[in-house]
Amino acid sequence: MKVGVLGSGSVAQTLAAGLAKYCHQVIIGSRSPQKLAEFATKTTGVTAGTFAEAAAFGELIILAVKGDVASRALGLAGAPNLARKTVIDACNPIADAPPANGVLQFFTGQNESLMEALQTEFAAAHFVKAFNSVGAARMVDPKFEDGRPTMFICGNDAAAKQTVTALLDEFGWETADMGAAEAARAIEPLCKLWCIPGFTRNHWTHAFKLLMK
Repeated sequence: MKVGVLGSGSVAQTLAAGLAKYCHQVIIGSRSPQKLAEFATKTTGVTAGTFAEAAAFGELIILAVKGDVASRALGLAGAPNLARKTVIDACNPIADAPPANGVLQFFTGQNESLMEALQTEFAAAHFVKAFNSVGAARMVDPKFEDGRPTMFICGNDAAAKQTVTALLDEFGWETADMGAAEAARAIEPLCKLWCIPGFTRNHWTHAFKLLMK
């Protein structure tokens, strides 16, 4: 696939490099593409560009920015460049405040989610929540003795979720589809749960696993 990755941080770079590893064509976008020049030079199959260039290029879009600038990044990408495309939302609505006893604070309420707000604002795109409940180091080819970890996803478009499930399978994950966009209200807080061992015990190498009988 042709994939546009929106973001310049560790998550965006990890996913862009993983996509290139599996022979996808990637443009990684930023407001300042020069920040990504060295990364793109070192990573075969990845080109740096603007948000708009990445979104226009991609058949699939990955949004990997801080939650409080997600809407702005999509606006710079351009709504027409997102229309009818699958947009993987890897963001979390983390507030600009320190964690309380290891628990992050969100700027969303319990009965709302960042992804729902983005889906409402950019209604022509097909958002799918994914990659928000694990650290960047385990996003691509996670290796655990007990087998593949579980990535929880949700979204309103069945075909978009099939596309994301295929990518997750390629990256070494099993997928648990939690349903429509409202499920992001439960999936986004998994970020809080995942971070607690990190903040309290400096343990950042775990992932979730859903066991079913």
